[in-house]
Amino acid sequence: MKVLRLALYMMVVGLISAGCSGDDGPIRANPNLPNLNVNLTLDLNLPQYNPLNFPGNAFVTQLQGVRGIVIYNIDNSQYTAFEIACPNTPVSDCSLMTVEGITATCPCNGNQYNIITGQITAGEGQYPMLAYRISRSGDQLTINN
Repeated sequence: MKVLRLALYMMVVGLISAGCSGDDGPIRANPNLPNLNVNLTLDLNLPQYNPLNFPGNAFVTQLQGVRGIVIYNIDNSQYTAFEIACPNTPVSDCSLMTVEGITATCPCNGNQYNIITGQITAGEGQYPMLAYRISRSGDQLTINN
């Protein structure tokens, strides 16, 4: 009886484990971007992050990520954070996007992306910008994946 119970338990655990995946689906399946661990905290009291205290402002940091991270303040309670490496080209010297307003532009191919949604707005490509989780607690922004 114990052996049967143990076998049943192992089968259930195996089925549950098989249904789980560390992959976040197509967002993480981008072959152009390596899957790096990101865990970054920004203190909004520091002068370099002052733009993030005002809705409608973006800030690019190259502290973590593949080429860096663009953070956008929607309304002081909602923020977005995306990888700033071009998602539709392999990482290279030209794959660091530039940000103007809410548009990130890839110098490699001219593709443009919306930094609020991460979606491509001009050009061609299969992949959107790689999104990171972002949350605010007091004056701290935490960005991770």
